[in-house]
Amino acid sequence: MSDRKDPAGAAPRVSQEDVAARVAHEANRAYCAALGDHSHLPWDQAPAWQKDSIRAGIHFHATRGPVTDRASHDCWCAHKRAAGWQWGPVKDPDRKEHPNIAPFEELPETEKMKDRLFRAVINAFIAEG
Repeated sequence: MSDRKDPAGAAPRVSQEDVAARVAHEANRAYCAALGDHSHLPWDQAPAWQKDSIRAGIHFHATRGPVTDRASHDCWCAHKRAAGWQWGPVKDPDRKEHPNIAPFEELPETEKMKDRLFRAVINAFIAEG
């Protein structure tokens, strides 16, 4: 969340990017829960590395114009690799391993859907300006 305060000293204002990141995260968390994966924490409890990854994806979409699901996934993989993550059979933040650090074509449809949902949420925010 942004730490900017209005002149009257009210609560910090939330940027459009912060709102988009929260909504994208919560949409993904709900989708994962529907698939039986309850490992994702609410946005306010999510680790910084997860929030950074979402914000990097938002920046990618906002600066590249319309992108494909594959391009979005490739950006996510590149961000993960740059942060020291690699492919692993299960998601393990301590070891920085993730099974989705793989070519988009090799992902199961349930995992490809995460890229589709992210793109849809972020494109809706971009369209709103």
